[in-house]
Amino acid sequence: MVDTATIPRDPVYDDKSIRKVLEMVKDPEIPVLTIEDMGIVRNIEFEKESVQISIMPTYSGCPAMDVIAEDVKSMLVLHGYKNIEVKTVLSPAWSSDFISENGRKCLEEYGIAPPVSAGSKAAMIGIDAVACPQCKSIKTKVVSEFGSTACKALYKCEDCLEPFDYFKCV
Repeated sequence: MVDTATIPRDPVYDDKSIRKVLEMVKDPEIPVLTIEDMGIVRNIEFEKESVQISIMPTYSGCPAMDVIAEDVKSMLVLHGYKNIEVKTVLSPAWSSDFISENGRKCLEEYGIAPPVSAGSKAAMIGIDAVACPQCKSIKTKVVSEFGSTACKALYKCEDCLEPFDYFKCV
């Protein structure tokens, strides 16, 4: 929920002010994360009363991108910004390294294991242990390389027996 009492009548067209607004836009597939936590905001350009935001998908063909673009526009309009363009960029490709430390913490608290180590794909082949977000045990195993969304894999904890999603390293 946005506190409308804090919405400026005349928005400031600078990077810090626009990012503050973008920090309120949630990822529609993982609502505990903002698009800033996910690191999908690639670029912000502005001049006078015009804003252009470049966003990148976590995976090519990510179905959430249209929703995210609309949410970005709506949030900026709500905060008084005008002439907004949101474009999707594919290069350079998004990486799980772009997830902020706060984002990693939020994933774990939500029950999704964050990427094991920056840039490592070793968890998917069993080299790196993936800790269970419920009991913190590292006695876990891959159930399926495909989880609830394309960016996640399904794991199961051998101690607490709970299934959980693991956010894949990309």
